[in-house]
Amino acid sequence: MTMSLFLEWMPLLLEAAVHTLKLAVLAYLLAAVAGLFVALGEMSRSATLRRCCRVYIELIRGTPTLTLLFLTYFGLASVNIVLPGFAAAVLALGLHYAAYMAETYRAGIAAVDRGQYDAARAIGMTGAATMRRIILPQSVRVILPPMTNSAISVLKDTSVASLIAAPELMLRANDLASQYYMPMQLYLITGAMYFVMAYPLSLCVRWFEYRAGRGQHRV
Repeated sequence: MTMSLFLEWMPLLLEAAVHTLKLAVLAYLLAAVAGLFVALGEMSRSATLRRCCRVYIELIRGTPTLTLLFLTYFGLASVNIVLPGFAAAVLALGLHYAAYMAETYRAGIAAVDRGQYDAARAIGMTGAATMRRIILPQSVRVILPPMTNSAISVLKDTSVASLIAAPELMLRANDLASQYYMPMQLYLITGAMYFVMAYPLSLCVRWFEYRAGRGQHRV
């Protein structure tokens, strides 16, 4: 591989990396919001809602990401719901990781002392207000490290979107590898780019864990 080829590839790969980041951010936001609703549903008083949320979590966690991606892209198309590759990837990754984030939320909420609920009830706060103002803010310390780990996983799993021609980094690398017949060089560069995008998130995880550890020692 010559420097001229490297300089020729990089603008294309960087443009694709931007699309990868957009895909990861949108999928993560969808997963974070949907996961919170699933977690709250799993902890609700309605037995039917709890069962539905539990079935969703277990079903999604027991299914490969690629299966859900194909169901979203090809399966919906069979019933005349046609989504672009990028939108299908956002939806599939978001719904997939919502199941994992729901368990993260649930663990964080469960870590809050039960006395906090009783104190909020004693001063007349509703269940929704208690969750929003008392419980969720206190659960952040427990939730943040695994949520950041999920962000890393979402970023890496965007690579499967290349199989439905969603515009992202791995698809561009595959195109260039088939054009220049240099798969080793291109995939090494692509792997390095994924690392550069994911490493700051790894540092965030360590920082959150460090801060959480300091908080526990103070207690």
